[in-house]
Amino acid sequence: MPASERAPDYLKLVAFIGAIVLIGFATGILSNPKASYASFVKPSFSPPAWLFGPVWTILYIMIGIVGWRLSERDPASTEMKLWWVQMVLNFIWTPVFFMAAQRGVALGIIVALLVVIAALARRLWHGDRTAALLFLPYVAWVGFASLLNAEIVRLN
Repeated sequence: MPASERAPDYLKLVAFIGAIVLIGFATGILSNPKASYASFVKPSFSPPAWLFGPVWTILYIMIGIVGWRLSERDPASTEMKLWWVQMVLNFIWTPVFFMAAQRGVALGIIVALLVVIAALARRLWHGDRTAALLFLPYVAWVGFASLLNAEIVRLN
């Protein structure tokens, strides 16, 4: 039965959101970013450390919804593959930046992440406007985080 004729699998939606939030939370806990972040010389536009957790939780929920929507439509699509690429880039950035202290490498990763999520949002714009709109705050935040990463590299 084509995806358009099936009832949405809401259990899969919960699994997508739950897995992404859990992996993001675990990555954050294991990387202990608050301690490192406090030690950096930061630019004046740097947000307080407590803001990152709530922002990323909301973003991970939206990312999970987009992943679910794509998997419901066509799990073998180019868009779904791009979604997986951005998840890998997203989840490797934190340990590279905080645990390995490879901030220049992390800058390359986050810029690649920004390119992939912007490309994915653009591809989704005509095929799934809701998914594209859910990705726009993610694009904006990662753009901001890229600038912050670049400034931390420059200042430290």
